[in-house]
Amino acid sequence: MALTSVDLTPRIGSEVKLDKAALLGGAHAAEIRKLLVTRGALVFRGLNLSDEELRTVARSLGDLRIGSAKRAADGKVLNEGEEGVLKVSLDPKVNPEYARFLFGNLLWHMDGTYEPVPPFATLFTPTRLSQEGGDTMFASTYAAYEDLPKDEQERLATLRVVHTMQAALFPAKRDCTPEEFAVWSSYPQRVHPLVWQHKSGRRSLVLSTSGAWVEGMHAAESHDLLQRLMAHATQDKYTYRHKWQPGDLAIWDNTGCMHRAMPFEAGSKREFHRCTLNGEEPVTAPKQAAEAVA
Repeated sequence: MALTSVDLTPRIGSEVKLDKAALLGGAHAAEIRKLLVTRGALVFRGLNLSDEELRTVARSLGDLRIGSAKRAADGKVLNEGEEGVLKVSLDPKVNPEYARFLFGNLLWHMDGTYEPVPPFATLFTPTRLSQEGGDTMFASTYAAYEDLPKDEQERLATLRVVHTMQAALFPAKRDCTPEEFAVWSSYPQRVHPLVWQHKSGRRSLVLSTSGAWVEGMHAAESHDLLQRLMAHATQDKYTYRHKWQPGDLAIWDNTGCMHRAMPFEAGSKREFHRCTLNGEEPVTAPKQAAEAVA
């Protein structure tokens, strides 16, 4: 079966037309990867994938992550699942460790900003949907960068941003306890270039709510810059809002777009199963990339 796709917005998001057997067979994997990097987020309808099938699709597209580098304050690994499938839910009965952190998913973010090599992509499929809300939004950080004035592109390419867990979570839970804030603060900080020079030649903004401050910049100027860039990158023209249906599969390029869950009813049993593909290149500033080639 041939693969076809329909663009869902001009700048990000495509619905892929491919039956389950063809997807699981893997013959279209290279084509899907190319489309993923071009379009940022891909949607497949009506697949109803089991966990084993989700793993099969993930392995056809990249290196499936088994386990996570992320650890709780007590040293316990916050795992991607015994076999590479993480249950994503705010219900502590489903995944008690992740439920303590997942409220941060309601804000715009990029996964793995605490890692030297962030994950390449995520595969996401629902097992239970919320009664209200719960859509997922995606924003293209490739397109947002490409539309900036040339002089600003070059200025931003010289900057580095410190990413912290407390920056990622405090805006989503300002009534946190001192104990909760202490746990968030126990996580290591990570510094990344603000502009990512990808091996493909394209550049993207490295934006996430976890971005706490710009190195060497006055705190007020840093705050204003990061807020302005976040507002720029999440304009309607750079975003796609996915309304979930049972059986959907979404795949997004974590290196070239942000995502967020939209609010849903309290006490919801909303649950998704997720596979993560390990990163394939570190976040490299344009100057670093040029020096490496020279």
